[in-house]
Amino acid sequence: MLFPTTIVGSFPQPDWLIDRAKLAGRFPPRVRARELWRIPPQYLEEAQDDATLIAIRAQEEAGLDIVSDGEIRRESYSNRFATALDGVDLDNPGTALDRSGHPNPVPRIVGRIRRRHPVEVGDLKFLRAHTDRQVKITVPGPFTMLQQAQNDFYKTEEEAAMDYAEAVNAEIRDLFAAGADVVQIDEPYMQARPEKARQYGLAALNRALDGITGTTAVHICFGYAAIIHERPSGYSFLPELAQCSCRQVSIETAQSHLNCSALAALDGKRVMVGCIDLSTPEVESVETIVDRIRRALPYVKPENVILAPDCGMKYLPRDAATAKLRAMVAAAKVLREEHAA
Repeated sequence: MLFPTTIVGSFPQPDWLIDRAKLAGRFPPRVRARELWRIPPQYLEEAQDDATLIAIRAQEEAGLDIVSDGEIRRESYSNRFATALDGVDLDNPGTALDRSGHPNPVPRIVGRIRRRHPVEVGDLKFLRAHTDRQVKITVPGPFTMLQQAQNDFYKTEEEAAMDYAEAVNAEIRDLFAAGADVVQIDEPYMQARPEKARQYGLAALNRALDGITGTTAVHICFGYAAIIHERPSGYSFLPELAQCSCRQVSIETAQSHLNCSALAALDGKRVMVGCIDLSTPEVESVETIVDRIRRALPYVKPENVILAPDCGMKYLPRDAATAKLRAMVAAAKVLREEHAA
């Protein structure tokens, strides 16, 4: 299919499930933040199931071709996986600077990073069982998880990144075995810290993908628009992803007004072209979204373009997120008709 549609990962969680005011009033948690949930622990899993069903149905009703679980069970895109690994002390967290320069509590590495069990396979199986559409699920990348941790064990960051990569690789293998059509690795810190990304981050990312035969994507962005308000006009780390073994690259263009000539460096990859602005609940017109995709077409072949929001949608009001997705699906229909010949 030309111009398939999907979301990057997250969909807004219901207010009855999570305290959205608290969620929006802080930086994304790196350690567990159980205080965000409104539901008592003994009922939380059932409530998350129900909310995940709502997210799946909303994506289906909007007309998306590839749906996710909406990351409904997560307090942030990364902390659920990162805090489930061996080698981190969660009772005595460390501190690390986030991409905006603020110190945050983070997992403290005190031993070898190892995946003790599958973390998201149950989420994927639930998603697979409740939709007949293609499904994708996201995992945090090894480079980003290391940047969101305090290293008190490894002699070098490179060594730590490779152990994170081993954990991610094992998880991806299990996710494809459980029925995933697409697995996306989220690596926003490659944009935030490009020097280290070049030094060892790309090697760690490729190690996480080593031996994987399913369809994989890498998402790289400038941060949640609800939190990071200033956006550069270009990526500091993007052409390097041509050397990554992933099949797809997810980038944002709507909020940053990206000069899409940068996408020419990704020739041969399918590109999730971020075409939904998440800095505002205002719903774009179909023509606005079509124009954002047209800007990319001189540099990405139509058959390699996937329509998606710029980033995760979790901070948007749910009705706005759904309306934006409907507009994106309508834009994809316009583009298909234009390129049908």
